[in-house]
Amino acid sequence: MNHASHNKLVSFIWSIADDCLRDVYVRGKYRDVILPMVVLRRLDALLEPTKEAVLEELAFQRDEAGFTEWDENGLRDASGYVFYNTSEWTLQRLHDTATNSQQMLQANFEDYLNGFSANVKEIIEKFKLKSQVRHMAAKDVLLNVLEKFTSPYINLTPFEKEDPDGRKLPALSNLGMGYVFEELIRKFNEENNEEAGEHFTPREVIDLMTHIIFEPVKDQLPPVMTIYDPACGSGGMLTESQNFIKDEEGVIRASGDVHLYGKEINDETYAICKSDMMIKGNNPENIRVGSTLSTDEFAGLNFNFMLSNPPYGKSWASEQKYIKDGKDVIDPRFVVKLKDYWGNEEDADATPRSSDGQLLFLMEMVSKMKLLHQSPLGSRIASVHNGSSLFTGDAGGGESNIRRYIIENDWLEAIIQLPNNLFYNTGITTYIWILSNNKAEHRKGKVQLIDAGQLYRKLRKNLGNKNCEFSPEHIRDIVQVYEELQAVEREGDEGIAAKVFDNADFGYYKVTIERPKRLKAQFTAERIAELRFDKSLREPMDWAYSEFGEEVYTQLAKHEKAILDWAEKQEMNLNAKQAKALVSKATWQKQLDLLNAATELMLAIGSAEYSDFNVFREKVDTTLKAQKSKLSATEKKAILNAVSWYDAAAEKVVKGITKLSGEKLERLLDRLGCEESQLADYGYYATSKKGEYLEYETESDLRDTENVPLKENIYDYFLREVKPHVAEAWINLDATKIGYEISFNKYFYRHKPLRSIEEVSNDILALEAESDGLIRDILTLA
Repeated sequence: MNHASHNKLVSFIWSIADDCLRDVYVRGKYRDVILPMVVLRRLDALLEPTKEAVLEELAFQRDEAGFTEWDENGLRDASGYVFYNTSEWTLQRLHDTATNSQQMLQANFEDYLNGFSANVKEIIEKFKLKSQVRHMAAKDVLLNVLEKFTSPYINLTPFEKEDPDGRKLPALSNLGMGYVFEELIRKFNEENNEEAGEHFTPREVIDLMTHIIFEPVKDQLPPVMTIYDPACGSGGMLTESQNFIKDEEGVIRASGDVHLYGKEINDETYAICKSDMMIKGNNPENIRVGSTLSTDEFAGLNFNFMLSNPPYGKSWASEQKYIKDGKDVIDPRFVVKLKDYWGNEEDADATPRSSDGQLLFLMEMVSKMKLLHQSPLGSRIASVHNGSSLFTGDAGGGESNIRRYIIENDWLEAIIQLPNNLFYNTGITTYIWILSNNKAEHRKGKVQLIDAGQLYRKLRKNLGNKNCEFSPEHIRDIVQVYEELQAVEREGDEGIAAKVFDNADFGYYKVTIERPKRLKAQFTAERIAELRFDKSLREPMDWAYSEFGEEVYTQLAKHEKAILDWAEKQEMNLNAKQAKALVSKATWQKQLDLLNAATELMLAIGSAEYSDFNVFREKVDTTLKAQKSKLSATEKKAILNAVSWYDAAAEKVVKGITKLSGEKLERLLDRLGCEESQLADYGYYATSKKGEYLEYETESDLRDTENVPLKENIYDYFLREVKPHVAEAWINLDATKIGYEISFNKYFYRHKPLRSIEEVSNDILALEAESDGLIRDILTLA
C-alpha cells in the first residue's frame, strides 16, 4: 500500500469516528471502537464468500451426523481459514436487515459474535468489543457504525478489489494494517494528550533487517524454518519475514515451511497480530499474549531466525519479581557464565537497570538460539535498540555482562547505526544489532560497525517524527557493505561509513588503583562525644539527648513516643529495626559504655596529637591491655575512627606484615605476573628483613579506577599513566573487572576545525549595516 492509499484509508476510518462517535465517546476513546471494528470487518469480509458452505457443514454435523460437539476441522475446511463463524449473520447482513430496534440489532450482533470460533472469540474479548456494542446500541449509533464499515468504498482485506465505480482498492497487508494501526493510535493519543507508546518499525527498516538476516544464508535455508519475535506488536516483522522468504519473485524464493512465533503484552496489538496470523493461514496458537520477561512462554523451543524491535527506555520494575529475588537472578535466561580476571568461570548477572529492559529481550532471543548440533545453520538475530545498549553500565554490571557474553562467544556480527527521525514516534538514534552463533569464516573474531546515519532521503511530508526513509538503493548499499565485510571511509558529510574490529577491541579491564591511608589521631572531648550516639541513628539520638538529657538512660520508655514522633516528622523513614533500636535501652547503654571506655583511654593517654597512627594505635592497645579492657575489636575500631582523620602529611597506616619466600612467593609472583622487584606496585613493600613485606591500609576516598584496553598490559599502562603522577599508588588486581562497551561516536567522529577569528569577525561586522553601529560599539572597533 502506497502513502496515498494509506492516508486515504486512515482518513476514511477517522471520519467514521468523527461522523458516528462524536457525541458518544470522547475523542481519545474512539480507539476502543475503531480498532476492534477494523479487525472484525477484516475477518468478516474473508468469511463472506464461504458463509453458505460453513452453514451447510454445520447443518450436516447437527442434523445428519448427529454431532453434539462441532468438528472444528470440518468447519475450518468449509471456511477456508483456521477460523469460522457458525451464526447466520455477516456484518453486511446485520446492516441490510436492521430495523429501527437497536435492541434487536444488538441481540443479532451479539449472536454473530458468539458464532465465531474460539480463536476469534479471544480477540473479541481482548478488545472488549461486546461492551462497546452494547454501549453503541444504547446510544443509537450501532447501525451507523455498521453502515460505515460495510461500505464498498473501503477495503480492509488482504486482497485487492474494486469499488462500485470500478476503481481498484489496494489490499491491506499485515504490514499495511500495522501502519494504519500506528497512525490511528497516534491520532487517538494526540487527541488525548498521550504518548503513542508504540514504536512501529517502518517498512524499509524491516526490509533492511530481512535482507541482512536471510540473504547471506539463502542457499543454506532448512526445509522447515521458525521465526520468532518476542515483542511482536501487530506482527509486521513476522509476516514480512515470511513474505521475504516465500516471495516467488524475490531473491530467496524458499519452498520450505515457515512457522511464525511471537509474544505481545498489549491486548490490542496482540489481537491484531493474531487475527492476521489466522488470515495468512499461520498457526494463531503460536502467538501468545503477556509479558515476555515475566514468563518464558516458549521455554524449550529454539528458533532459526529472530527479528524484533523491543521497547526501549521502558521500565521492567513490575516484572522484576519474576526475574530476581533480591540480588539473585532466578530466571536462567538472564544468568550467564563468565570468567573473572583469573580465568575462573562463575555465574554472572545479565540484567540491565530496571528503568530500561531492552537488553532483556535480546537475552531472551539469545537463550532461544539453536545450537549447531540442532541445526547446522544455527540462529540469526536482528534486534533494534537505542544507544544505551551500546555503552550504559559499568564493568561487572548487567548491561556490560550482556555485551561481554555476546561478544566473547563471538555472536555479534555487526551493528548498524540508523538515521535519526526514521521511526514514527521517536527521533532518537537507533541501531540494528546482528547476531549469529554460526559466523561465516571471514567474520569470525570480528565485529563490523556500519554508520548509515547519513544515508537517507527526505520525505515530502512528515509522518509523526518520521521525516526520512531508506530507499531500496540505500538498503542494497548497506547489505553489500555488510556481506563483504567492507571498511568504508565516508566522503564528505553524506553516505555510508564502516569499520571492522577485533572482538577484544571493545573490552577493557576496570583496574582498581589504591593509595595508602595516612592518619593523624588525637583524643579530645569533642571527638569522643560522638560515640554517645549510634552512627546510623546519630540525628534522632542527638535530638533526644539534647531534649531529655540523662533521662534517656533512666526513663527512656517515658519519652519513646516523643522520640519516634520527632523522627517521623523529620521524615527520617526509619525501618522497623531502626525504630526499635532507637528506643531500646540497650542501644543507649552500649553507646554510653563506649563513650566511657574512650574517656578512660583519653585520661590514660592524654590529648597529644599523633602524626603516626601506627604509634597511636600501639599505645591504645597497650593501654587497653593494662586496663584489662573487654572491648571488642568492633568497639575499639569505633573509638579509633572517632579520634583519627586523614592527613596527607601523616605517616602511612600499616595493615600488617606478610612473609613471602620460597613456594609462597613463587605462587604470588605467578598470580600477579610480575618480578619480585615489582611487588611494591601491587601493594607489597619490602622491609629490611628478607622475605618480609609491609602492606598498608587503603584510603577508600582516594581509591580510583582505570579502564585499560584488553589488548594492553595492565602493568605497562600503570607505569605509563598512573605511577608518574601518584608515586605511592599500587594495583589491586583482585578487584579487577572486565567490561565491554561500544562507542560509535569514538569510532566515527570526524573533527571539524573551528572557523578562524577573522572569518567570525567578518561575519559579525557584515551585520553592522543592520544594527546601526551597535555591534561595532560593543566590539570597540569604532
